[in-house]
Amino acid sequence: MTLTKSKYYFEALDNYPYSLPDCLEALNYALSYDPEDADSLCLMGRIYSEMLTDYEKAKLYFEEAMKCNVANLNTPQYYIKCLLDNEDLQEAEKLIEYALKIKGIDNCRILIHKSLLFEIKFEYNKALKPLKEAKKFAYDQIMIDFLKNREKFIKGKMPGKSNKKRVKKKKGN
Repeated sequence: MTLTKSKYYFEALDNYPYSLPDCLEALNYALSYDPEDADSLCLMGRIYSEMLTDYEKAKLYFEEAMKCNVANLNTPQYYIKCLLDNEDLQEAEKLIEYALKIKGIDNCRILIHKSLLFEIKFEYNKALKPLKEAKKFAYDQIMIDFLKNREKFIKGKMPGKSNKKRVKKKKGN
């Protein structure tokens, strides 16, 4: 049974997001074999969150996935993104703090979500701190470059920052 469920889950994952009908068919098969499979429930949550923007339905799938396996490494990052997109900021903040305690989770990506949470709240100085911390957990140049670009982007949104630089340059000339 586990082998069959895994086969259908991987088939669904392989079809996501390019062929949603094939993905959903395989995912429904996987869930019929094991309705408590956290990875399958998470992927269903992603479909509702990322493709259909039905955040409330997505949250139900993510919640179920978390109940079935609280230590699942995939579910928190996608669930956090869903909560942020739906502006459920308090729930997102709690889940971020919980996720950072899960052994083996991608701390870098969770910290990026933490930065996004502060950015959504217009707390730009606070949004920079998780990005700096995320650099400790970034293990390739692409992620380092992404984090640097996010920092630059957030600094550009900060009120008065760009004006101060221009004033200093004019005074120096």
